Amino acid sequence: MQKHLSFVIPVHNEEATLKLLFEKIQIVMTQTRIDNYEVIFIDDGSRDYSWREIIDLARNNPKLIKAIKLRRNFGKSAALAAGFRNSSGRIIFTLDADLQDDPAEIPRFLDHLELGFDLVSGWRKQRNDPISKTLPSKLFNTVACLVTGVQMHDMNCGFKAYRQEVLASIKLYGELHRYIPALANNLGFKIGEVVVEHHSRKHGKSNYGWERYARGFLDLLTVLATTHYLQKPGHLFGGLGLFFGLIGTVSLSYLIVIWFLNLGGMNFGPIGNRPLLFFGILCTIMSVQLISLGILAELMARNVNADYVDKQICEIIDDSNIDI
Repeated sequence: MQKHLSFVIPVHNEEATLKLLFEKIQIVMTQTRIDNYEVIFIDDGSRDYSWREIIDLARNNPKLIKAIKLRRNFGKSAALAAGFRNSSGRIIFTLDADLQDDPAEIPRFLDHLELGFDLVSGWRKQRNDPISKTLPSKLFNTVACLVTGVQMHDMNCGFKAYRQEVLASIKLYGELHRYIPALANNLGFKIGEVVVEHHSRKHGKSNYGWERYARGFLDLLTVLATTHYLQKPGHLFGGLGLFFGLIGTVSLSYLIVIWFLNLGGMNFGPIGNRPLLFFGILCTIMSVQLISLGILAELMARNVNADYVDKQICEIIDDSNIDI
């Protein structure tokens, strides 16, 4: 039986907050008179007693809780992907287990989904985190929104609500969970934001550091390639090839002019030992290689693009899901 709501919650060393978080979700569900829901806890290689807490909650609430344990710490994207695969809700929430996200905000997400949005993301307008987290997060959001073209204030917020079809169209790996709004926007889904209250962390410590932003920016390049250039890879490699080709042409043209001036009696010195000569040749070779790679990528992408159109960007509507 399909659930109305699924709550997918990755857990990593959060034993002190799990029971209270579940109780808060139960209170909100009772207040909103929703009894058809499930809570999925994914233990992402915790080293404390988080798994024991999850098992105890699942035994006491077998109809409401699903417990998933990863063999080791694979990261948030892997944990979320495992939760999504095992969820049955028509609407799927993600929130962190540290109680900084307030389940009392859930009705506001549902209201925004009713307005026609397919994905609603939380906006932590007032963050209760140290500057060591808020500053790189602001930089990350600014760069990510600029590169992807998605106009959001807080793409990195873990408190989100999705329609099931959004997550069915996206594959998560690496650090791509941060870019789900960009991936969904590229597929034509409607993205919204809602301001949420952000609480200070009272239990445990943050599991993330500066290194996650380095990995995140590398994944940003992946998102850029798979969203803007998935159906036209030749434009990516060909554009880079033309760029390097232009630099190489200008460099070598300058040296050719000097060579002719030397023949005319002027003394500008030999060009054979100039670093600019080797730089120009290198840029020209890179240009040819990148353009060739772009042509091969276009040939390989022809069959992939056909499946992409059929399976991901088409919304099939029949009589069963048309509102009269």
